[in-house]
Amino acid sequence: MSDQTLGAGPKRIDGRLKVTGQAPYAADHALDNTAYGYGVFSTISRGRIVSLELDAARAMPGVIEIFHHGNFPALHHTPSSMAKGNKVEETRLPFEDERIYYDGQFVALVVAERFDQARAAAQAVKVRYEEETPRANLEQGVKAHGTKKGKGNHSRGDADGAFERGTHQIDVTYTTPVETHNPMEMHSTLAHWPDGRLQVFESSQGVVQQKGAMAKIFNLAPHKVEVISTFIGSGFGSKLWMWPHAVAAAAASREIKRPVELVVPRQQMFTTTGHRPETEQTLKLATDDQGRLIALSHHSVSTTSYTDQYVETCGSVTKSLYSCDNVSITHRTTEVNRGTPTSMRAPGAAPGLFALESAIDEMALEAGIDPLTFRLNQFAERDESQDLPFSSNHIKEAAERAAEQFGWHQRNPKVGSMRDGREIVGYGMAACNWEAIKRPCDAHVALRADGTVYASCATQDIGTGTYTIVAQTLVELTGVPFERIEVELGDTSYPKGPISGGSWTTATTLPAIAEATRHAIDELKTRAVRSGGPFEGVDVEALTFDNGVLSFEGKRIPFAEALSTMKLANAEGEAHTEGADTSKYSYRSFGTHFVEVRWDPLLANLRVARVVSAIDVGRVMNEKTARNQVEGAVVMGIGMAMFERTEYDPRTARVVNNNYAEYLVPVHADQPEVDVILLDYPDTAFNEFGARGIGEIGITGLAAAVANAVYHATGVRVRELPITKEALMGAV
Repeated sequence: MSDQTLGAGPKRIDGRLKVTGQAPYAADHALDNTAYGYGVFSTISRGRIVSLELDAARAMPGVIEIFHHGNFPALHHTPSSMAKGNKVEETRLPFEDERIYYDGQFVALVVAERFDQARAAAQAVKVRYEEETPRANLEQGVKAHGTKKGKGNHSRGDADGAFERGTHQIDVTYTTPVETHNPMEMHSTLAHWPDGRLQVFESSQGVVQQKGAMAKIFNLAPHKVEVISTFIGSGFGSKLWMWPHAVAAAAASREIKRPVELVVPRQQMFTTTGHRPETEQTLKLATDDQGRLIALSHHSVSTTSYTDQYVETCGSVTKSLYSCDNVSITHRTTEVNRGTPTSMRAPGAAPGLFALESAIDEMALEAGIDPLTFRLNQFAERDESQDLPFSSNHIKEAAERAAEQFGWHQRNPKVGSMRDGREIVGYGMAACNWEAIKRPCDAHVALRADGTVYASCATQDIGTGTYTIVAQTLVELTGVPFERIEVELGDTSYPKGPISGGSWTTATTLPAIAEATRHAIDELKTRAVRSGGPFEGVDVEALTFDNGVLSFEGKRIPFAEALSTMKLANAEGEAHTEGADTSKYSYRSFGTHFVEVRWDPLLANLRVARVVSAIDVGRVMNEKTARNQVEGAVVMGIGMAMFERTEYDPRTARVVNNNYAEYLVPVHADQPEVDVILLDYPDTAFNEFGARGIGEIGITGLAAAVANAVYHATGVRVRELPITKEALMGAV
């Protein structure tokens, strides 16, 4: 295998651009005569605007215009349909009326000649409100108006009846807080209107969806909108869909007839660009006298906004991971005065598996069975929620290999029994799981007369290595080396591509790239055997293409030479591929985490010392970037388990830790020893390459593995995230 083909781990082809500062992110693009916007954001969470005092701000240097609900162009709602390519998460338009639904909501936009002038003027705008009592959290929302039914529910058998018959039973509740995405690159938009067209440079995980939404909102023909996002400083889901700032920037640009750049401040990335919602999850499990699961109920309530219903589908994994005849999954929401939630890495599954895998551990201990053995006995051989076989499932091997490498057999099951000097050592484990999805995709590939190969697709590279694996695909299919490959992504002028989320970019994009490449090669062959071609008269089926060379009976001509001979600039191929056929198989990825924690009761210090993760995601397309994805997800899972919580004042529903100083995330000092095992079993039922997604799965189950290890070390069963030192003080 070449060190540049699929399965190898070549360096990122865009790496040099990034480390030298040449990669243009959304706010880096420079347009002539650009003006700068800065938002005025609400300081209450519920109520209405009574008045805006703008005179002082208007008189400040450089101010061009101030937009608000009384001074904003009439716009249209988007249907917000992902299937139709126009989805947004917050459907309410910016400045639509005087109502305030959440802290940090856009109430005005100042546009000025310079950024500092816009910010200074925005801070000079005075807003008077009529304030109403907000609903600040899940408990207050449920008390005020109960819950609403959500999507993703599932039932089979009689879970309640089977629970009552169980030999061993647990009935427990777990809670998770709001988490905020906080990518290093803040949300930003640069919009302008050349010749009546709308062009937007955006930090986006879904340029095609944003294009469709913008076309609907501004009543434009789709071909008159272009959204560009060539490089993204991550998003973790917060950049999947367009948010109000992008609409405000585009509208402001049209009104002042100049480009407008708008960057969302860090504080408002806690309020107006989504978050993982708060959840409360109740699980009831029962086993028979042999320790087999006979009942499994998972009921969750999550918070949503007053403007849109977002459902955190916590039971999306529960319905199929373990074998059980009697299962009940429900999802409900309650409205609170927060911005609309959105997908955050492994939506539903990340908080859901914290609850499920903690409960599975509690059930194993209640039944007197080792947690690893208990799981191995319960793992489902087929997807019982759909009555379909899995296309590929190696979770038992993943668990056994990770356990062996971790040293699980050395675990003393007695709580607090394993010590190393002053530290108490805890071992914990959990399964991880994520759905595998393949969407429709288009792609373009050209073999060019200068000897290069070019590919384009509108999907984005959010830092995960999409540029590189597309290049690897071209290397594998054409034999042309990396340095002769050019890949362009993240522009709606290219063929339609998927959003960069849900761990489906690789599985969706590569088949389209491969098909387009084959079409380009076929075009080259067809041209070469025609009159005047270098293989004139040869049967096209007899002509071969390998390592960039056309061959027939000893005659070999590089494709660049063949194109030049025919005075052709290129041979091109277009392709459209469909999504996966879900009628025959259930497609999922699988894995397990094993975690070692250390608790120093004298210093009240808890740390994750070691993680071993075994991941079964089909064929590994790039060993280096795949391993990097799992390692990053593990660290993010540690953040979920021990650090991250967006805090709201229960009296005002305002965010109180909306900065990196007080919103805690893991830093280098918190990094454990991480060992990733990639099983690499191609899943060719899913797609021709056998690859499933890897971006999400690494975070799922990790928080539960930490909590289970904490219980083993301390005897404290933590059911509320994040795990705090205060919760462990006084433990064994």
